[in-house]
Order: sequence, then structure tokens, then C-alpha cells
Amino acid sequence: MLEYIKSQTIGEFVRIDLRATVPAQKAALATKALKSVLALAMQGARPVNEDGEQLYTFEEVFPEAYPGMAVRGYRGKMDMTRQELAERLGIKQTRVSELESGKRAISKEMAKRLGKIFDISSKAFL
Repeated sequence: MLEYIKSQTIGEFVRIDLRATVPAQKAALATKALKSVLALAMQGARPVNEDGEQLYTFEEVFPEAYPGMAVRGYRGKMDMTRQELAERLGIKQTRVSELESGKRAISKEMAKRLGKIFDISSKAFL
């Protein structure tokens, strides 16, 4: 039985809060049905933050981005040459160049090593 529905307008969207009590044996079915309805309602919609501003994915903002760009960016931020980074990683300078240009993929192990050098999460390079 439906007990409570609350809605709030946020920009171009309406936030709907639903509080319902259903029999335990029907909860999974009700949840699946609600998810289906919301998926239909969200087609073409974009998520928003608490201020009603639309959110975009990293890929939408930087469609040409690749992990090597992060290596180049952090290296530049630390005012480090490719040769200096290569020495710290124990690899040749040409390999650093290949990583930065996207010609060589960054392995999980290399991402961990880069993360330690730049003091950030290795996920930035994957």
C-alpha cells in the first residue's frame, strides 16, 4: 500500500521520493517494476547535482582523452622531464614518450608505479 510520495522541482527535473510498504514476498517484484519505470522516464535525461546543475561524464567532456594524458599532465605539474620520469620508473625515455602519446598502453603495474611517483591513485592512469 502506498503511504507517501513527495516531489520537488529541481531545474528542469522533478525529484520524486517514494515511501511505500509492500509485502516482503513482493518487494523484489515492486523494486524491479519501479526501476523499469524510472529507466523509461530517464531516457534522454541527464543526472543533476543537489543544485540542479546537469552532470557530465569525463568521456563527454574530454572525448579525445586517454590515460597517457594524465601522465603528461602530472609530469608537467611536477616540472619533471621525460628523462627524469624514466629514471624514476627504471625505463627508457622513449617508453615514457610512448605512454604519454597513447602508443603504449599503461599496465596496472605501471599505473601503480606512476601513482607512487605522483602520490595519487593508480586509477588516474587506467
